[in-house]
Order: sequence, then C-alpha cells, then structure tokens
Amino acid sequence: MSLLRRHAGEIATILVVAASLLIPRFTDDPLPISLANQILIAITAAFSVYLMLRMNLLTFAVPAFMAIGGYAAAIAGLQGGVTDAIALTALSFVAPAIVALPIGVLVLRLRGVYFVLVTFVLSEIVQLVLFETPQLTGGSNGLVGMPSTTAFGIELADNASVLVLTAAVALAAALVTALVTSLCRQHFAAIEENEPLAQSLGLVVWHYKVLGFVVAAGLAGMAGFSLVNMLLTAHPTSFGPGSSVNYIAYTIVGGRTSILGPVLGSALLVTLTNLFSNQGQYSQGLYGLLIVVVVLVARGGIVGTAMALVRRVGGLRPATAHLATGTAAPRGT
Repeated sequence: MSLLRRHAGEIATILVVAASLLIPRFTDDPLPISLANQILIAITAAFSVYLMLRMNLLTFAVPAFMAIGGYAAAIAGLQGGVTDAIALTALSFVAPAIVALPIGVLVLRLRGVYFVLVTFVLSEIVQLVLFETPQLTGGSNGLVGMPSTTAFGIELADNASVLVLTAAVALAAALVTALVTSLCRQHFAAIEENEPLAQSLGLVVWHYKVLGFVVAAGLAGMAGFSLVNMLLTAHPTSFGPGSSVNYIAYTIVGGRTSILGPVLGSALLVTLTNLFSNQGQYSQGLYGLLIVVVVLVARGGIVGTAMALVRRVGGLRPATAHLATGTAAPRGT
C-alpha cells in the first residue's frame, strides 16, 4: 500500500496519458483531435523540464533538443526512407541524447543563472544552425513532403492515426520519466535540497545531473518528432527559443513536485491558449495574466496546492472528530 502511495503520481500520469489513446474512438472531429495532439506534445516536452527541475535545474534547451529529434526523424524519412514509427521514435530520443552527453559534461558544473543562460544560448545556436545549413535542414524553407509514418505495415496518415501515435509517444515519455525519477528519486532530492552537502557525503552529483540532462534531451526529442509528424514539416520556427518559456510554464503552473504537474499544466494552458486565441491582440496578455495569478496564489502549482489542501484537511480530522462527539481534544492536538 505504501508503495502504491509513493508512486501514485506516476501511476495516475501513465493512466491519464494511456487514456488519450481512446480519444479517436469517441470523436473524429478535427478540432478536439488537433487540441489533443497539441496537449500531448506539450506534455512530452514538459516532462523534459520536470526532470531537470527535480535537480533544481531550470533549462531553456527544450526547443533545441526538440529540433534535433524532429529534424533527425524528418531527414531519416526523406533521405533514408525510414517510416517505421518505432524506429523514428527511438531515433528522435537517441539523436538529442547523444548531442546532450558531451554538452552536459561541460555545462552541468555550472549553477543557477549561468546554467540557465547557457541552455538559452544553446537554443539560439541550434536555431542559427537550422537556418544556415540549407543543404541538410532546408534552411528557412524547412523540410517538407515527409512520408507518412507506418506501424506494423499500417500507414498512419489520417488525423486519428496521428493522434494515436502522438499519444503512444507521450506514453513512452511518461514511462521513461517515471522510471528515471523512481530509480533516482533520493539522489535527485539530495541534489535539489543541498548539492554541496550531497557531494560531501560521497554522491557523485555530476553523474546524476548528466544522466538527467541526457534523458531530458531525449524526451524533448520525442516531442519534436511528434510535432514534425503532426505537421508533416520540420521548420525552424516550430522550435523557436521563446517556446521554452511555454514548456517551463506548463510544468510550474501544473506543479513541479509531481510528474502529474506537467500533464495538468499542459492540458490547462494549451486549452486556454487556444481559447484566448479568439481574443486577437488580447490573447498573450490573458495568457500571461493567468500564469502570474496561478504562480502568486499557488506557488506549488495545481498539484502542489491540491496536495497541501488534502494534508490540511487530513490534519483537521482528529479535532473535528472530537468536536462531533462532544469530547475534548487531547493537549497538543
């Protein structure tokens, strides 16, 4: 029972993401399917931010690794003729993970604002590379005309099939995130709470930070593949450095203390972004105001605030029981 309680967030997240596989059974309307695609891609990318925040590291490199994963899948499809969904998903994870390994060894010794700045610069550099290497990336035109992905010989060309693949990729990302955070829970917590103390007690801190960075890069790459597969186009503007703020917001608003946070934050903010888009010039202001209000009122995010309320209600139960029975509560309660 204690094991289930300890992993309740991971189990709930996996079940919620897995349930999205059933959406095409209930509707074939392009609008909700498109919204579900956007939410699932955001969730996959937000897992990358969440994993780094577990070590108290704020990363702006998510768009960079999304671009590497997305372009790797697009190039494999256009030039290599690879259309198998499993192979492309694996490639989109491995390609950015390989790039992240040497970068992580170099930059993860930095802390605080220095690490944040380096990850933002990394996104800017990748964006520049995408525009300045037209022979490989198509430059400002991007890569278009990607072949439809296939799974077990079945072509995934219609909207419902694309959504199922996006949901399957998000589910794989949720499983990877849950596995890494479960295995490294105590190590990540020690790094988050007091990195110098953890290091002085013998924890090889940078090993775990590099591991988290590499896996986070792979998760972002998977989100990039899902985005490219949905659009059937790999374009630099899809991976602008400014979009990193969105993925950070999804995680913080949803709650950085639980893997369920990125799921709820992505679902809420992506839905509201689509809703506010009808307000024209007011959309960005409304979106920003929502983030400010949520962060100020509920610093633990949606999940953190809900958990705090549950604990508070649970703490009041003994006193409530004594009042209901007309007996006095013991001293110290």
